Amino acid sequence: MLLRVRAAVAQLAAGLGAQPPAEPRGGGAGAGRGSPPPAAFCRPAFLQLTPEELRRADDHTGRAVQSPRDSRCRLPWSTGYAEVINAGKSQHNEDQACCEVVFVEQRSREGSGELDGGWLALGHRKGFYFHYWALFDGHAGSGAAVMASERLHLHICEQLRDLVEILQDPSPPPICLPPDTRTGSADPNQVSYAEDGGEVPNDAVPRFHLEKAVSHESLVIGAIENAFKHMDDQIEQERASQHLAGGCCALAAIYLMGKFYVANAGDSRAIIIRNGEIIPMSREFTPETERQRLQFLALLRPELLGKEFTHLEFPRRIQPKELGKKMLYRDQNMNGWAYKKIEEDDLKFPLIFGEGKKARMMATIGVTRGLGDHDLKVFSSNIHIKPFLSCFPEVRVYDLTQYEHCPDDVLVLGTDGLWDVTNDKEVAGVVMEVLTSYEPNDPCRYTMVAQELVVRSRGVLKERGWRLANDKLGSGDDISVFVIPLGGPGNYT
Repeated sequence: MLLRVRAAVAQLAAGLGAQPPAEPRGGGAGAGRGSPPPAAFCRPAFLQLTPEELRRADDHTGRAVQSPRDSRCRLPWSTGYAEVINAGKSQHNEDQACCEVVFVEQRSREGSGELDGGWLALGHRKGFYFHYWALFDGHAGSGAAVMASERLHLHICEQLRDLVEILQDPSPPPICLPPDTRTGSADPNQVSYAEDGGEVPNDAVPRFHLEKAVSHESLVIGAIENAFKHMDDQIEQERASQHLAGGCCALAAIYLMGKFYVANAGDSRAIIIRNGEIIPMSREFTPETERQRLQFLALLRPELLGKEFTHLEFPRRIQPKELGKKMLYRDQNMNGWAYKKIEEDDLKFPLIFGEGKKARMMATIGVTRGLGDHDLKVFSSNIHIKPFLSCFPEVRVYDLTQYEHCPDDVLVLGTDGLWDVTNDKEVAGVVMEVLTSYEPNDPCRYTMVAQELVVRSRGVLKERGWRLANDKLGSGDDISVFVIPLGGPGNYT
């Protein structure tokens, strides 16, 4: 096992320029496998598809739903998963998924008996586990989604390694750590106010006696945010050598020490269904929802717009004949609308144009957060999209210990192929309908929920395409769904 793990994290260690993370364990996609060829079609390893099943999974006409079978692999927590390919939108399924149980090992120190490569003897390891589920919705190729599915949990592990002792200590986190956490035994709570070791001036301490309280929860959030940034940096560094085309939206759920941390960068969505109540655990990041952030960046850095775009928003394109007239507009400070006199500069194309799913940033992309897309430019220009496309996720926290959960309470993660045609209430209805038809202790019930959600969103193939039960168009996009139980015996002890 140790040899397989070392091989799995060797690439990450090279990318991080640091010691490899601790040993990942569990029935997931990242442990003990090599990277697939960059251009090859591949599905999550935990599906364990045969070559024939892989061919069916790649069939746009049949659109067969794929799920892990109990005879092959049981996902942690009896998690349910299902996916289906798109109806011809792209050549392959550009969604990817990962499910792992990861051990975070405290970073080794001198004299601790470490082995080669920074690995400690099994009897001397100190750390904790976290559970991890993630969906990656690729676009313009699956390269970024594949790499993120193999590496993001390792980056999270690496970011948490310095926090092992801190998170297990109930006292408030230290504001400063020693310069080198691997040497010495200085008390991290002991802060030196004098650089030369001399006496502290009488008026020095009172000036800085107010300290911001930082919670353990916020440390985990910061670790996750930094992991996304390091993942994005690695995609940029390796995009040429690994042929990493495009980018991906990323939605990850991390269970650690009694809490769920749901991190979203893109337009995938997560909801908790608890006793019939729907609790949103993410929000979609689109040109409309992030309009003010994008406009503010464009105001501060107008050179990023070239000479093609204006940071202002108008209800429609302005015609040259309308110069001098007054038209409705709004800027980065406004939620409402007002009138302004049209000037020559207002004839440029708006930074954000369109509504709903058709809204685009710089007439190019419909999401405003995600990983990758480092080479993406506005069509026929040298204007890069990436400065506006943030890799940082929004992280929401759900404390499992604050509520009593039954086996029918679940966390649902889905790519936008699910949510484009199915709303939160409809998803909750399917969850309750399917779960009540199975015994509470049946571990297959969550997989059946995931399959039903995918089937109902995909629809049935008719003469006029894939149709839902109400005869409306079904989702023609890739659809991937995790259904994670929150209650029941042994699920999170």
